[in-house]
Amino acid sequence: MPEIAGDTHLQSRVLEDLSDAVNYQRWLADLARPYLGDDPIELGSGLGDYATAWLGGVPRITVTEADAGRLKALTQRFINDPRVDVRPLFLPTDERGEHSAAVALNVLEHIEDDVAGLRSIGGLLRPAGAVVLIVPAFPSAMSRFDRTIGHFRRYTVASLGARLTAAGLRIEQLRYINPVGLVGWYAACRTLRLAPHNGPMVRMYDRLVVPLARRAERRWEPPFGQSVFAVARTPDR
Repeated sequence: MPEIAGDTHLQSRVLEDLSDAVNYQRWLADLARPYLGDDPIELGSGLGDYATAWLGGVPRITVTEADAGRLKALTQRFINDPRVDVRPLFLPTDERGEHSAAVALNVLEHIEDDVAGLRSIGGLLRPAGAVVLIVPAFPSAMSRFDRTIGHFRRYTVASLGARLTAAGLRIEQLRYINPVGLVGWYAACRTLRLAPHNGPMVRMYDRLVVPLARRAERRWEPPFGQSVFAVARTPDR
């Protein structure tokens, strides 16, 4: 299997360390939920938290990981659930499929050739299948933590849109989310060089700020944010 960029131990630790951010995780899961269809595949499933959140609304789901340790954890978590197919997958890939949607939450930034990665994601889908992405925003927010964890880049709406188009995908949604989170990222990770982890600040942000941000963004599209959210479609073949 190809080598994974970044400190994979740190990647796994961060996933565990952010377990207190339940409202934030629910927000991201809910953004993807309307596009899942009947047979989605999640790319870079981590510890399986998002797949677990989606299971009530889909008859089956495929979860994937490139990291052997996280793949083992996924297998153990879903071993008794026949609705879940667990398998290794590294992007870009030559594999083909007929999934209804492919979801990659904070994954694309780990792929050096992201256009090739997007093309291969499209190859996993049926015609008009949905590609659902969340990626970190703004190159100016690139931190030492980003680089250590294996991020090749951060995106803008324009740069992600250009890559989706280059990969032959039709853009349906493309917008920033969570502007308060970007301000916090500049302060904590860019300026103070901290790493995200559980603690009082994460819990306070998750319980007080995230619900307000979700409500605000139902009526208002922010001009910047911590992340870019995108939905694109494969061609009608």
